[in-house]
Amino acid sequence: MTVYADTSFFVSIYLADKHSQAAEQLVSSGARVWLTPLHYAECAHAVAQQVFYKYLSIANAQQAYRHLERDRTANLWAEIEMPDHAFSLCAELARRHGPALGVRTLDSLHVACALELKAERFWTFDDRQAKLAKTVGLKMP
Repeated sequence: MTVYADTSFFVSIYLADKHSQAAEQLVSSGARVWLTPLHYAECAHAVAQQVFYKYLSIANAQQAYRHLERDRTANLWAEIEMPDHAFSLCAELARRHGPALGVRTLDSLHVACALELKAERFWTFDDRQAKLAKTVGLKMP
């Protein structure tokens, strides 16, 4: 099974939060989860933001970065480039569904990537993003 997960999923893998247990259970399903350069950049920002707000020490942030790199080296994630038409589909999703759902750019960009990659499942812990994913027919866990 191929899965597109948004960054909230990856953050819950590398930083302990209220969704970490659910994220670990999803990973244990054996599905192949795509990791794009967008995920990689967003994860770095999410960890850095935790340090900025003093929810996480620099040492723990470095540990999270090392854990991600270890998993990338071990090919835990299926690394893939951003789909060619993701940004144009992102804009289309905003025009069609933004007024009703209030989705942000990154919400619709992740959903667009999942659609373009023809993901069999979409994993997120973001409520707005989940609503958009369901609206456009993506299967959730």
